[in-house]
Amino acid sequence: MGGDLRRGGLPGGPDTAGTRPGAEPRPGAEPRPGGTPRIVGIVWGLLILNTLGSTGAKTIIPLPRSLIQMATMGALVAAFALALAVNLRLRLRASAFVFLLTLLLVLSVISSANLESGFGALFRCGRLALFVGTLWLLSRWWDGGLTLVRHHIRMYFAVLGSVAAGLVVSPGAAMPELYGGRLVGALWPLTPPQIGQYAAVIIGLTVLLVLGRRTDRASAAVVIVPSLVLLVLTHTRTATLGLLIGLTLAIGSLVLTSAAARRFFVWAVLCATVAAVALSSALQAWFLRGQSQENFSNLTGRAKVWDALLAAPRTSFEQLFGMGLGDKSFGGLPIDNSWLAVYQEQGLIGVALVAAIIIVLAGVALLRPPSLSRACAIFLISYCGIASYTEAGLGDASPYLLHLAVAASLLATPAAATRLSTPEVPRFPTPEAPRRHIPRWAKRSEVT
Repeated sequence: MGGDLRRGGLPGGPDTAGTRPGAEPRPGAEPRPGGTPRIVGIVWGLLILNTLGSTGAKTIIPLPRSLIQMATMGALVAAFALALAVNLRLRLRASAFVFLLTLLLVLSVISSANLESGFGALFRCGRLALFVGTLWLLSRWWDGGLTLVRHHIRMYFAVLGSVAAGLVVSPGAAMPELYGGRLVGALWPLTPPQIGQYAAVIIGLTVLLVLGRRTDRASAAVVIVPSLVLLVLTHTRTATLGLLIGLTLAIGSLVLTSAAARRFFVWAVLCATVAAVALSSALQAWFLRGQSQENFSNLTGRAKVWDALLAAPRTSFEQLFGMGLGDKSFGGLPIDNSWLAVYQEQGLIGVALVAAIIIVLAGVALLRPPSLSRACAIFLISYCGIASYTEAGLGDASPYLLHLAVAASLLATPAAATRLSTPEVPRFPTPEAPRRHIPRWAKRSEVT
């Protein structure tokens, strides 16, 4: 990415800000992520590429959907192969998050086995299996450090760079009338909610890195300012609310231990109050996006799809296990709700497993002492929880599961370094270890 995301070094390097050589680490500071191979960042980038999807706006150069699917699936296979190559001894780390994802995978296979959703359901199960397997292989390096956060910011900033390049090359294709003039991906088929999600996540994480003094303000501005512009152009309400609420909760967790967080919180409240008073009409127009009150109240037609989905007849098996992994649609229309999409595809048991994932991560975050890693995890968990109301993805391989995986890595405790204790051999005789008598024959240099 264009800017330096840590103080005095390159993005993705060790967290050394605010420490002196030989000094004791600060209380609550994140552990050093030393020892993480560079290939882990490549694997993470391939996972992000896989979750970009293959549907969206029309691109400047028409890309066949089959070609995009080959690229995304090839990225997932390559990610699994590289993760396996770098972890050949299969050293895995216990993770409740990945374990629950594994249970969700087993449930998906059971629900898809009857082929009610077609053979595509089994293909999606295979994709989810590779996705979860790659996370298991990467869990070895989940130690509570910020390495994965930096990879997350860097990769999504690169995706937003392609969006900005498409906007410069062809503004008409990047903001088509089909999407109401909202920003889309003109080089890679990305929808406005996707772009808004990526922008909101990296803005929030970068702000927290600035408050935690893990990057300088100039480098952070290189990330935050263009990402904020792209977020505004997408007119994505869910991403904006997720960013604001997630940052409020994350910064609130640092208020008692960080003076910078307290100052930022006070200034943010003052600026928000002034903006709400002076720009109330403009903010309301941006938020409504030219929709009527009726269309806004039923969430742009989502409520009608949700009511029809809940009213559809189901057998007992379908209620418990769902109908198998699909394209997150009902009656040809997108569901746009993670909980209802999981209910449709993985049943009530799937809903319980997804709820367990959120509850476990949130519970662990609340039990951790205040730290920057904890604040970043709180932001990601709260953002995914808010976005789950109008976006689908918590039950299948998606960016939301990657956000939660980063949160799980931030909440992991550093593995204790095991040192082999070897008894010291005294060089001089002591009362505790007197000199032993060695026979004269044993002192000979030759053996006869």
